[in-house]
Amino acid sequence: MTELPQPPNQPPTPSGYGHLPGPPQQGYGFPPQGGNPYAQPLHPPQPPTVQQQPHWQAAGSGGPGPGRGPAAKKKSILLVAASVAAALVLGGVGYVAFSGDDEDAKPTAQQPPADAKPSGSPSVDKGDGNGAGGGPPTDLNSGRKQGEDKVLWLKTTKIDGPGMGVESAGQWVVGDTVVKSVWKNLTGYAVTDGKEKWTLPFPAQICSVSPQTTAEGRTVVMYRDGEGENTSCTQMRVVDLKTGKEVWSKEVPKEGLFDIFTSPTLSMTGDTVTVSRGGNASAFRISNGDKLFAAAIGDGCNPDSYEAGNGKMIGLATCSDEDATAEVHGIDPVTGARAWAYRLPPKFKVTSIYSVNPTVVDIGNEQEKKHSVVVLGPDGKPAATLAGEGDFAVGCGDTGLFRSLVTCPTAVVDGNTLYLPTTVGTGKANEIVAFDLGTGKEKWRVPAGDKRTLIPLKAENGQLIAYRKAEAEQGGEVLSIPAAGGTPTAILRHPSGPAAPIERTFTLPKLDYADGRFFISSTRLRAQGQDEKVLMVFGK
Repeated sequence: MTELPQPPNQPPTPSGYGHLPGPPQQGYGFPPQGGNPYAQPLHPPQPPTVQQQPHWQAAGSGGPGPGRGPAAKKKSILLVAASVAAALVLGGVGYVAFSGDDEDAKPTAQQPPADAKPSGSPSVDKGDGNGAGGGPPTDLNSGRKQGEDKVLWLKTTKIDGPGMGVESAGQWVVGDTVVKSVWKNLTGYAVTDGKEKWTLPFPAQICSVSPQTTAEGRTVVMYRDGEGENTSCTQMRVVDLKTGKEVWSKEVPKEGLFDIFTSPTLSMTGDTVTVSRGGNASAFRISNGDKLFAAAIGDGCNPDSYEAGNGKMIGLATCSDEDATAEVHGIDPVTGARAWAYRLPPKFKVTSIYSVNPTVVDIGNEQEKKHSVVVLGPDGKPAATLAGEGDFAVGCGDTGLFRSLVTCPTAVVDGNTLYLPTTVGTGKANEIVAFDLGTGKEKWRVPAGDKRTLIPLKAENGQLIAYRKAEAEQGGEVLSIPAAGGTPTAILRHPSGPAAPIERTFTLPKLDYADGRFFISSTRLRAQGQDEKVLMVFGK
């Protein structure tokens, strides 16, 4: 148990929170290599170095990038640093949830329409007998056991891209449309049958996406300012995800000489989007692109990144004193004004954000190996410290030199309860633990079952919705757990047979559950000219 040293003029915080989360387990859950490319995990992601046009990209979206020639031998120090940072980011350095083959997560088989393929790439959908030769089985629902639900459809693609692969981080479910980002495109599909509804090409590689959407179904995407290595992630575009139309685009202006746009992070609340990028941050109106505010530069304690959620915004600040003391600020999302400030104990830094509203942050002192999870009240004062047994790694943390912290994707808050998954060990089951944010004490825990893994997805209608990962011969499940604890109820039972190994080996996937359907997609593709799974949907 860690007893936190107290900053001046702040009440003591109770001790006691489990253990320091461990490093990512990159090899966890990888099955032996086989002949089905859709059932294989991707190689560990690495940073792209050369951008190329995928063969399936829509016409009129820009010419192809340079070929795969050897990289230039001479590079500036800055480029080398940026490359190293990208490797750290894309390699998963930091606290990664359930690494290996999963991370984040969100269902009657029908004949897929002819145009249900992502811009001409192969697509195999629920047992129509017309799958691509050498690809996944033509009937993903064969071998389905009694009581199991169905694969609705599976999207695949074949990209001959840069040697280090391409990003595909974005996934949004908006009404009857699910939107997926792949390299230089956003594509919207009908949630029922996978029919392509629209494709929006970008001039260059998409390099950052906001996980949130507005009430109108809009989101913010950033893309690079050109092709090749000597480019920056400075171009911002707002997209209507229902129609696939651009609302506006602009370049994010630099806030100083050393404003480096390597891997910005985007966060949205209300009509505000923030762009945080390793020491600098600025905010804009989503409706028209007008600049609202930027992180102040100068003496004192100034935010260098922002994060939003549940209608609120916080800033992470570094003070200009000798110890570079850290603070958490409550931020007005329109003006950027500070509402409150919580000063961390000396030498402590924010290592993860579990929730913005209410504010729950993981803080630690690496040198002294001290660690705690603090709940802050509406005034920014410590209200509780979590106390529970186990290691918790939820897919977040300090992920690189130039990337800012984001809210942990598998930490779920509902009212006064925080749900966290424990870490996963090879061949061992994990648990979901519920914490009372008023007292910091554990309320209950639900085990995943024999050698299984549970991942919290969302809270709705007084229930926690969680995903039990697929195994090699058993499909995954979407479970409903009462907020008061108790026995989980299966909402969806994904099919066994050929679908299970495909579902199991999505690497670091994006997950979602909406309107009775479960969505799982890849966040990075190898892009080596071979078929790869992109998006899989399950339902009744």
